[in-house]
Amino acid sequence: MKKVLAALAVVALVGTGCGSAGGSADSKSLTVFAAASLTESFNALKTEFEAQHPGVAVTYNFAGSSSLVQQMSNGAKADVFASADQANMDKAVQGGVIDGTPTVFATNRLTIAVAPGNPKGIAGFADLTRAGLVVVTCAPQVPCGAATQKVEQNTGVTLKPASEEQDVKQVLAKVASGDADAGLVYVTDAGTAGGKVTEVDFPEAAGATNNYPIAVVKDAPQPDLARQFEQFVLSAQGRQELVKAGFGTP
Repeated sequence: MKKVLAALAVVALVGTGCGSAGGSADSKSLTVFAAASLTESFNALKTEFEAQHPGVAVTYNFAGSSSLVQQMSNGAKADVFASADQANMDKAVQGGVIDGTPTVFATNRLTIAVAPGNPKGIAGFADLTRAGLVVVTCAPQVPCGAATQKVEQNTGVTLKPASEEQDVKQVLAKVASGDADAGLVYVTDAGTAGGKVTEVDFPEAAGATNNYPIAVVKDAPQPDLARQFEQFVLSAQGRQELVKAGFGTP
């Protein structure tokens, strides 16, 4: 009886081992570090990419571009990096974490997010300096914060934000929740708010347009898949999804 039980245990172990090996061989995980402002559009691209690559699961890490560069510099593993500006991609290149040459795949510009219906009557960028207004922006090292600073330099208008957030989604959330009267966000993010904010476009935003570059990460766990994802984002199908979300073309 003991011999029978021992034989059954061996069979069970072998069967479990084979099943585990087969599962890992048939499935692959692709890790993409992407700017927070790409959340909605890249999630749509994930569905399309996975449909075209059976057995591949795309995992995202969405955050401020500067934070993502820091994470990769500290050893975090990623296959692809998509930045919301050239400056942070340049930092990644200079830090030796990028393989190959980054390619710009989209552009974006700022808009002012205010409460629905614009109850404070904000008409332009200079209005954000009015007394009593609670204004939030991105931190200077974050692409949307750098773009805000560029608008300030171009216009001579200096803002005094109540807070400086680590990514554009945090700015949008504060305006949508009523914790802030106005915030500088991308047009693509304002478009995802579902009526929780109203956009106030301002012409000076055109002078601070951000380019979005994408690149394969050095020592990527899945280098071939990483290149395929990069090419997918750059393809006509990828561009169509980005334009739908409000991004401009390079």
